[in-house]
Amino acid sequence: MRIVFMGTPEFAVGTLQALEEGGYNVVAVVTQPDKPVGRHGSVLRAPAVKVYAEEHGIPVMQPEKMKDAGFVEQLRSYNADLQVVVAFRMQPEVVWAMPRLGTFNVHAALLPQYRGAAPINWAIINGETRTGVTTFFLDHDIDTGRIIMQKPFDIPDDADVEYVYDGLMALGAKAAVETIEKIIENNGEIETLPQEDMIPVGETLKGAPKIYKETCEIDWTGTAKQVHDFVRGLSPVPGAHGKIVTEDGTEMEVKIYKGKVTEQSADGMTPGTIVREKKHLYMATGEGLYEVLSLQAAGKKRMDAISFMNGLR
Repeated sequence: MRIVFMGTPEFAVGTLQALEEGGYNVVAVVTQPDKPVGRHGSVLRAPAVKVYAEEHGIPVMQPEKMKDAGFVEQLRSYNADLQVVVAFRMQPEVVWAMPRLGTFNVHAALLPQYRGAAPINWAIINGETRTGVTTFFLDHDIDTGRIIMQKPFDIPDDADVEYVYDGLMALGAKAAVETIEKIIENNGEIETLPQEDMIPVGETLKGAPKIYKETCEIDWTGTAKQVHDFVRGLSPVPGAHGKIVTEDGTEMEVKIYKGKVTEQSADGMTPGTIVREKKHLYMATGEGLYEVLSLQAAGKKRMDAISFMNGLR
């Protein structure tokens, strides 16, 4: 079976590596163009998938536009039986409908919940205790295709994005391999489930839109638990941020990476008020005190709360 793999970040490398090490015939890789980095954008950084593919001698395509005629023709020349997509952009029908066995995607959530670009972040932000991975065949809309397979993954109360990311990367690779085996055994004639059949009557679907800087600003009027989930849902990247104003009026932008919910009350305190108590740094929320354990001031290194307070004498 000839397979074309599509993906960009490290998350996708987990599946590509599983296919390569499993002896599957990956004939080419499609990924995003190299990204300008640095102060002046003068340095180009290759996507993680490209780096891995080139290290293993797999041809790489990096189209600017997926509908470009030259790219479509080049893709067709690889005569793929199946295309596997992990953490990649939306494809036009001329691309996803090309292989005789179709194109399936590995999505880091239990669809139909958390369709979108940032499912891991939003599952944690919303305080979910379970997420997972889903494989599904692509169709015209984003993350709406017929489901092939799902595998659940538990989210511990103190888990951050890094923990869930690593867990789902490994689980997604396993699901991809099992999905391919299922397709091979049945020559593509496999049973799938429409997502609309999985939505209970009256249930509201939670989306997973792309994360922007404005998304990451902490709302201290929520409960301490909501603040806690928000912080770990953005840690370590891009990081939940807020602004500290000291008694002399100095403003300081900070990112908070880790904290915990306390049993202490914040009654009578304005949400966002800093409470410094010996070796502890608390923030008043709309309900309860949230203890900050790890943070980073603009222009400084990440540090624990005690070191941060020592620098604010």
